[in-house]
Amino acid sequence: MKLSNSFFYTLRDDVKDEDSVSGNLLVRSGMIKKTASGIYMFMPLGLRVKQKVEDIIREEMNKAGANEVIMPSLIAGEIFEKSGRRHAFGDDMFSLNDRYNRDYILGPTHEELFVMAAKEKIKSYRDMPFNLYQIGNKYRDEARPRYGLIRTREFTMKDAYSFDVDEKHTDLAYDKMTTAYHNSFDRMNIDYRVVKADTGAMGGKLSEEYQAVTEIGEDILVLCDNCAFASNIEIAEVDGAKFMEEKPLEKELVHTPGAHSIEDIVDFLMVSIDKTVKTLVCNVDGELIMALVKGDRELNDTKLRKLLEAKEVEMATDEELKTITDAHFGSLGPIDIDVKIVIDNEVSSMSNFVVGANKTDYHYINVNLTDFKVFKIGDIINTKEGDVCPKCHKGHIYFKKGIEIGNTFKLGTKYSESLGLTYLDENNESKLVDMGCYGIGTARCIAAVIEQNHDDKGIIWPISIAPFTVGIVLINGKDEVMSKVANDLYDKLNNMGIDTLLDDRDERVGVKFNDMDLIGLPIRITVGKKASDGIIEFKTRDGKVDTECSLDDVIKKIEIVAKK
Repeated sequence: MKLSNSFFYTLRDDVKDEDSVSGNLLVRSGMIKKTASGIYMFMPLGLRVKQKVEDIIREEMNKAGANEVIMPSLIAGEIFEKSGRRHAFGDDMFSLNDRYNRDYILGPTHEELFVMAAKEKIKSYRDMPFNLYQIGNKYRDEARPRYGLIRTREFTMKDAYSFDVDEKHTDLAYDKMTTAYHNSFDRMNIDYRVVKADTGAMGGKLSEEYQAVTEIGEDILVLCDNCAFASNIEIAEVDGAKFMEEKPLEKELVHTPGAHSIEDIVDFLMVSIDKTVKTLVCNVDGELIMALVKGDRELNDTKLRKLLEAKEVEMATDEELKTITDAHFGSLGPIDIDVKIVIDNEVSSMSNFVVGANKTDYHYINVNLTDFKVFKIGDIINTKEGDVCPKCHKGHIYFKKGIEIGNTFKLGTKYSESLGLTYLDENNESKLVDMGCYGIGTARCIAAVIEQNHDDKGIIWPISIAPFTVGIVLINGKDEVMSKVANDLYDKLNNMGIDTLLDDRDERVGVKFNDMDLIGLPIRITVGKKASDGIIEFKTRDGKVDTECSLDDVIKKIEIVAKK
């Protein structure tokens, strides 16, 4: 690619409406362009990066034995009604009608269509195993698109689906995909962690996320400083405190004027926070439920939803609270109130604790579990840094932020059952097909690489996904010797299969250098005054190499850098 006759531009200043480093640098470097909130064009350089990411994924998927297909983005709405996921996606799904008023959606995911495809082949146990995948666009009506390519309304995903006779064989397919994922992300030079996660709208028996570690990440990764425990905070188990049993005291109503927070109560009553319990009211599938957690803990609505086998959990509104009590929310409590009460495991071992009295500016002290009726007990809190690891019970928890770049699911028979995907076994009995699901967000991989690899000048691409491996800067295109050396080197490198860009524009040297740093090519070769002596400047974008060398040594130097 020669810049003098190519579609190439850069922006000097930061972009005001981009709220992430990666989004800002991608737009400034002319690789992407926002057309609307959460919707982007991919320009020539950006498209080359995207294609290289997809090529890596495609190579690893093919190596794992998966077969590539292409699924339509436009899907009949009745298909998602049949699988029961229309409600699960809710407002996140784009819906439309054709000229005959028939219902369609823009595919947010494609499990249903892959099951339809599998039905064409699967009749007997002999027709499995196999794995189908695609690299195509998905559409989700995100309420708040943000962080450039990290959360968008239209995005490209690699999604794959394995089909097996039973869970044991799905485990084998899952292991193959795990290997393919590790290989893919390693080749992209992404620093990532594999964490257990909530199955969410996908359903199934197991979900694991591949999280790129970066401060811009939306997810909180829960890690142990002693063992390999890794989880998304949404489902991270809590090895909670177990309190010594005390002799129960009589509960006592206490006036606590102005004490509306746990901190206020601790100060007013001069008690340890370990003696306080927070009461939170949630709307669980339309029913108001009280959730009790220790004073210094935060409720985890994902865990509460799973414990109650519910579809939706939201904090109750002020209007909803008034239907059960007139008390200020800081005085809510479980005593003498007609709602179901769920308590966290930690609360179940507490004695003589403080709760709200359902009367504004009043609390009860010396409350015990015998003072109210408990509906359910379970782990319903977020873990926090410093907690004991729930796996090894020795190490302590610490947090990292992450961008979810991939996920894997053991779906079991969830979709086979709802969509009628069966086979005949050795005994001619009808059985449900066992499935696995495996996704990678290609654009998120691009964003993650930039978030992890940049400086104040621009992007620092790894060679594997850089739009070009080498960028040649021609200092003076009017100088015949310089021009010949630059063009000959450009042709030679490209003929050798080394992706090379030539900046032969009639621009100032400073502009060319700044643009080369901004677009982040791994190697920069400068052809200047010493070209007549067969000498050029050789520099790597990461700053580890910056030297002069002869034209004869250029190939060796490129090969050395490429191997690192």
